[in-house]
Amino acid sequence: MEVNRRTVIRGAAAVAAVGIAEGTAGVAFAGTSSSSGSSSTSSAYSLEFDSTAWSYDSTNDVYYQLGKVYVAAPAATDIEHLSIYVPGAYLKATANSDGTTYTATPDPKGTVGAYSGRTAPIVIPVNTPGYAGQSPATSYNYSSVSQYLEAGLVYVWPGLRGRNTSTSTRSDAAPWGVTDLKAAVRFLRYNRSVLPGSTDDVFLFGMSGGGAQDTVAGASGDSPLYDPYLRTIGAAMNDAGGRALSDAVAGVMAWCPITSLHEANLSYEWNMGQFASTGTRASGTWTSAYSTDLAKAWPAYLNRLGLRDESGRNLTLTESDSGIHLAGSYYDHLIEVITTSLNNFLSDTTFPYTVTTMGGPPGSGSTGSSTTYETVADYIAYLNTDSTWVTYDAATNTATVSGLAGFAKSQKSASKPVGAFDGYSRGQTENSVFAMGLDAPAHFAPLTRDVVKANEATYATYSDWNSEYGSAAYDSDFAKKDSVGKDMAWRADAYNPLYYLSPAFAGYRRSQPARHWRIRTGIMQGDTANTTEINIALALRNYGIGDVDFATVWAQGHTQAERTGTATANFIDWVESSVTR
Repeated sequence: MEVNRRTVIRGAAAVAAVGIAEGTAGVAFAGTSSSSGSSSTSSAYSLEFDSTAWSYDSTNDVYYQLGKVYVAAPAATDIEHLSIYVPGAYLKATANSDGTTYTATPDPKGTVGAYSGRTAPIVIPVNTPGYAGQSPATSYNYSSVSQYLEAGLVYVWPGLRGRNTSTSTRSDAAPWGVTDLKAAVRFLRYNRSVLPGSTDDVFLFGMSGGGAQDTVAGASGDSPLYDPYLRTIGAAMNDAGGRALSDAVAGVMAWCPITSLHEANLSYEWNMGQFASTGTRASGTWTSAYSTDLAKAWPAYLNRLGLRDESGRNLTLTESDSGIHLAGSYYDHLIEVITTSLNNFLSDTTFPYTVTTMGGPPGSGSTGSSTTYETVADYIAYLNTDSTWVTYDAATNTATVSGLAGFAKSQKSASKPVGAFDGYSRGQTENSVFAMGLDAPAHFAPLTRDVVKANEATYATYSDWNSEYGSAAYDSDFAKKDSVGKDMAWRADAYNPLYYLSPAFAGYRRSQPARHWRIRTGIMQGDTANTTEINIALALRNYGIGDVDFATVWAQGHTQAERTGTATANFIDWVESSVTR
């Protein structure tokens, strides 16, 4: 259903209120046409924002609305609705006769901090760990949005479908999460005349799977790959004048994005797996041979990307005397990134320095441990416990990293099995991201399939091989089509940020990437390869994006990694610097 503001949208079975979680019953869904209850419906909803339905928090001077369905034909009314929170200065409001709601219009001259009701950026959280769904807000809680509103930002919280929200009659797997996010952005632009804030300055922020999905959304603005999905749910495609609406955003804040899944199996084994020898990488297992083959396949893929550093140098991997392609300009660039991260840590840190390790799960009796390093020299000695891969110059308080092997063995060991993302038995989280329905995980990575196809005769000679792991299983999954009629190749491209950013892919320059990027990652995380974020940053710069703020953070893992300060405060400051520069 393609919708513009001239469309009259009615439905006989629209939902007025649905209890969608514990303690959430009675949330009114704005724009509905009857009170029939349902958790999923194809009934039509109005995309017009109701300016007469604002609630007001007088203590904190905040206007807000909850439960606004943001598409005309939602697949999941319990998920596809949003809440919006606005500093009071940005609206002119009068109380309605019901004594609880307000009718309000934007006040472009109202100010909070550096912003006005006309210029305030709109920030959207993408809290989807492991590509899970994002539950919509179902009650008002000022503390969850206070820092953003006090800084003068408009905060919009959409519910998003994800790998864990599918039902027996509906698959919410990729690309529905990002589709919903794009639809929410389109809804804001559809209603820009009645909402405060600048819809030209929409910023997304998320971590892990959320960082991945905001990276995809930020790279794929207005990509035609999403059009059939957006139309299926009745997203706003045109404004009142019939002009096309955009889902491109201004900025992306991504912490530890688990993305570029199409090649992630390969890069994981090259970056980390080739230095491991236990578990699925133990000698004598077919998966050990598989690990080596995946690692060997990655350099050829990397070299096709045509990445360049800031000086214009082509970045490639070449064969090395030991290890798998541990040489070349790309390898040198990676070592530079690792070295810079360590030196930033040395600059930021006051010694003595204490490292605290996490304990085991609740009830395990393990409480973790702490180790204090009195001096930098003590810490460097710890890094070099098993081999010397760091040298330190006390005169300049700087270190030099000699190679990837020492770093990976000491600080970034592989925490996932071989086939870390597209699992050979379809058992990894990401197999569910591309599921074909409830409890139907699927293969999605042709690069992985090609490695299996080329080597499965050899794998079959191992006693732990199972023919179900063969390439035929991948081919079968790739051929299946989703409810919109698209196969796995289409869906995987839609969720690959490099598809839009690299000339190696057909989607290059067929989207509108965000113009501001801030990427942070804990360099020690075992969740993904260092190369994941590095390649996104390189591709953005090569594309011509001028504002790419990228850093790896030493001594931090899979978290909202920051060198100094807090993640929220740093994000808020970055948004302001982005829109005022």
